[in-house]
Amino acid sequence: MTIVVAYADTPPGRAALNLAAQEALHRKTSLIAVPAVSGTSLTESELTDRLGAAGAEIVAAGGTVSVGSSDLHDPADAVIQVAQQVDATLICLGLRHRSPVGKLLLGSTAQRILLDATCPVLSVKAD
Repeated sequence: MTIVVAYADTPPGRAALNLAAQEALHRKTSLIAVPAVSGTSLTESELTDRLGAAGAEIVAAGGTVSVGSSDLHDPADAVIQVAQQVDATLICLGLRHRSPVGKLLLGSTAQRILLDATCPVLSVKAD
């Protein structure tokens, strides 16, 4: 059992990471963070720093905390690919409000993950 989180260093992305950590602790499973913005990266040490005590609790409960990577350039495809590779039980992602024009011009990574994922998806809005 593994939880995959679509992570971006934004309020919705941080909310998704916190939610994923809570779910991993509750389910006593591992957490994999996949960068959800093109051209960004995340190191294991950055992930550990951002998770704080929750990361240590996941490891103490027998899980692992890691960064997932994909050779795909599209963030939605990368998240879905990693989730399929590890047979994820859940994908967590953050949502933000976008205008209809913004959705039309830029598309929506979250929408693509919601529609194309082969496992349940849990979404959260930032406070």
